Amino acid sequence: MFDDSRIVLSARHLQLMEKSKALGFTMASDLYTGSLLRTIASSKPGGHFLEIGTGTGLSLSFLVGGMDESSSVISIDNSEEFQQPAVEHFKDDKRISFFCGDGGEWIQNYKGKPFDLIFADAWPGKFNLRNETIGLLVPGGFYIIDDLLPQPNWPEGHAAKVDVLIGEMQNDPRLNITMIHWSTGICIAVRK
Repeated sequence: MFDDSRIVLSARHLQLMEKSKALGFTMASDLYTGSLLRTIASSKPGGHFLEIGTGTGLSLSFLVGGMDESSSVISIDNSEEFQQPAVEHFKDDKRISFFCGDGGEWIQNYKGKPFDLIFADAWPGKFNLRNETIGLLVPGGFYIIDDLLPQPNWPEGHAAKVDVLIGEMQNDPRLNITMIHWSTGICIAVRK
């Protein structure tokens, strides 16, 4: 019943999976996380979204799959090599903007419209500058983070950092949160 083989993958997503393999990109969000992002994006018609950590665009393909024609997304990464497949695949979609550079600087300098959904899948916005990132949400906006359950690629000592992150999230008075022991470990937070 709970089987990721039932998750519908777009042709674009499958192409990006191939590019990811060719580049040796191993930090992709899993299919459950992607499916959740698509579902939440579709709950926000005309939504303005932020993805911190484009990678090769696999999560972005799910976000775009849930967006309507009046929605927009900004996707940030610090690796031009990994972000390039996403830039190439989505070059004709005017709803998508890319930024390649320091995500922390981008967060600190952003002065635009607040976001309806932020998927923080990189250190900036998740472990660093989380308060500033949550400040970029509209009331009722979603803040999603993943990889909260032990992962094989975690460096030594990372579990303690995740424990601190979870504790801080649970005590943030701006948020209502649900921790889900599913997928790679998800926190779904909504700004009050």
